[in-house]
Amino acid sequence: MDAKVIDSKPLQYVLVTPDAFVADGSFPLVVMMHGFGANMYDLANLSPNIDPEGYVYAFPNAPYPLEGTGGQGFSWMLGRPGVVEPAGPGASVDEMLEEFLPEVMQSTGTSAGNVVLGGFSQGAGLTLSHGLLRPEAFKALMVLSGFFRTAEEVRPKLPAERTQPIFLVHGRQDMVIPLEQAHETKRFLEDTGYPVEYHEYDMPHSITGDVIADLVPWLHTHAPPKS
Repeated sequence: MDAKVIDSKPLQYVLVTPDAFVADGSFPLVVMMHGFGANMYDLANLSPNIDPEGYVYAFPNAPYPLEGTGGQGFSWMLGRPGVVEPAGPGASVDEMLEEFLPEVMQSTGTSAGNVVLGGFSQGAGLTLSHGLLRPEAFKALMVLSGFFRTAEEVRPKLPAERTQPIFLVHGRQDMVIPLEQAHETKRFLEDTGYPVEYHEYDMPHSITGDVIADLVPWLHTHAPPKS
């Protein structure tokens, strides 16, 4: 596989492509967003473990730096301790992602609707708030050790047809995001009619080999890789 940093605006990202990659629209695109305090490199090493041949991957960097991290830690949300606020009015994260996605799709040749959106922790919450409202863009969602922070705000905006498959996982020993918040997210999604595949693991706030082992067949089913 090949990995390179794309110094793009508004979101810099790591692009990971298979050895046989051709930008002809035949490879599904998997976009994964990191958690609070991490950066675009944090999840990039998952790609060869998920599928090194059948997908192209993009790992965007969150836009807001954290103080005291030496430029290595970032957040997807403002209003958290240590998050550096922009100097003036700027685009929202949703607007940034809406600008980011077409650029990645064009550069990789990805067909419309052949994109899976996912994230870990804070990136998982953003996956839900952004992805559920854009079913035409994202064919499936991966929610890894996160929760739906803005569920009631999003509820009245949900599309009438709620068919996006959602992969939702959490650790029983997660000390960052309590397991009950994952249960609440699961209940919300199921109550509003979404197909959810849910897994719990004996793990802390992390992504383990067991998570990947369950994720891969789900991803292959709902966004088949290039054969």
